[in-house]
Amino acid sequence: MKYQLFRSIVAGVFVYVLVSCAGRSTAPLPTPSLTVSSTAQPTPTHLATATPKPPSTAVPNPSPLPSPSSLPRATIVIPTQVVNTPTVAAERRYTFPVRSRGAIRYGRYHHDYPATDIFCPVGSEFVAVTSGVVDFVSREDHWVATVNDGATRGGLAVAIIGDDGVRYYGSHLSAVAEDIQVGTRVVVGQLLGRTGKSGDAANTAPHLHFGISHPTTPDDWAMRRGEIAPYPYLQQWQHGKDVAPTLAS
Repeated sequence: MKYQLFRSIVAGVFVYVLVSCAGRSTAPLPTPSLTVSSTAQPTPTHLATATPKPPSTAVPNPSPLPSPSSLPRATIVIPTQVVNTPTVAAERRYTFPVRSRGAIRYGRYHHDYPATDIFCPVGSEFVAVTSGVVDFVSREDHWVATVNDGATRGGLAVAIIGDDGVRYYGSHLSAVAEDIQVGTRVVVGQLLGRTGKSGDAANTAPHLHFGISHPTTPDDWAMRRGEIAPYPYLQQWQHGKDVAPTLAS
């Protein structure tokens, strides 16, 4: 009897425990309550955010190019070839002996000796046909028709000895340039005097008597007035050609 009673008590306790556990598992869990403070919370201040700008699509203006004048100039050195030619020949230049605003005419022949009369208005320029040194100057007209001395027929005159070794003579001038005197160095084209009618040209049309000869002495008027015909050389010089006279040796 005691044993059965013990078993009944144990069985009852076990059932009680099971019922209790089952009741706990099905009971709803208590909902936790949140305590909200009645104090109003400050509204958070929204920070202003910059709206990002899209990348610029504008093309930058190019820097202006420097002007050609502001650029440094390059110096180009071109090698030159040395040609073995005589210095005198390389520098020699000739020009026609008369410069005039009026008409100029001359003939192929002269009367009784080789020379050329170049007819032109009074006051035309008589210039050095080439560079050289003044050899003879006559500033006064001493010609007398009744005497007709050959040494004074030219009247006012100038002669130079060119660097080519040839003497060039012009006479019947109306004036001699102030800076021209014996020994003066002249260059091609330099004014020697003005054409006119001095000497035995007083009764003829105004002209320049032009003669070419070997250099002799300043008083050798017969040789100075002309030794070879100037005409072919005058033609060359008038057309800008540098041709040196050829004298007989």
